Amino acid sequence: MTGGGLRFDGWIAGVGTAAGLRVIVGHWVSSPLGPFTDLMVEQPDGHRMLLAPTPTVARFVAETYRFDEVRTVGLSAVVHGRRWQIAAPPVEVTLELGARPLLGWLLRTVPRRVATSPRWIAAVDFLARRVLPGVRTRGSAGGGREELYAALDLHRIAGARVVWGGVDQGGLAPVTPPVRFGFGSTPPTPALVRVITLIRPDCHCGR
Repeated sequence: MTGGGLRFDGWIAGVGTAAGLRVIVGHWVSSPLGPFTDLMVEQPDGHRMLLAPTPTVARFVAETYRFDEVRTVGLSAVVHGRRWQIAAPPVEVTLELGARPLLGWLLRTVPRRVATSPRWIAAVDFLARRVLPGVRTRGSAGGGREELYAALDLHRIAGARVVWGGVDQGGLAPVTPPVRFGFGSTPPTPALVRVITLIRPDCHCGR
């Protein structure tokens, strides 16, 4: 709990594929639900699916975001250097991290106490809407709650292999069209973002 809210500390990765499948990986090393990894998948036809490791995680995430289907599955996540491997039937994802772009270096210069300040996040949200189409750092988490994303670092994703139902989904592609799980999408360019997510009661999102 942080200031009457919930704090999730980890990473979010977003990738698209040549076949049109888009995958968002949340890898949380610290959260009120304990450490966990979950996957949000949007299929080319727009079908939105959540793959969660436990019923508790599935219920919480489904109350926060929007899905057409929610599954609790056996899920494994292995991080070895710049390689990330995540498996959650029916999807397998392997990510190869690339260099840190200028934005990543800039994010690292912001002190954490500033980066996680609601006022700073609101200011970043104002800029993100204009510079990164579809990206938001502040919005509604449903049920009268506010969700804030504090980005601390960013790496490009240089390569990815995504298998869905045993079928390779083709090469790495932009996350377009934007995914529709919540109030904002990930950057169109495949990336891994170091993030602290804050969920607070009494949303005043101006929406």
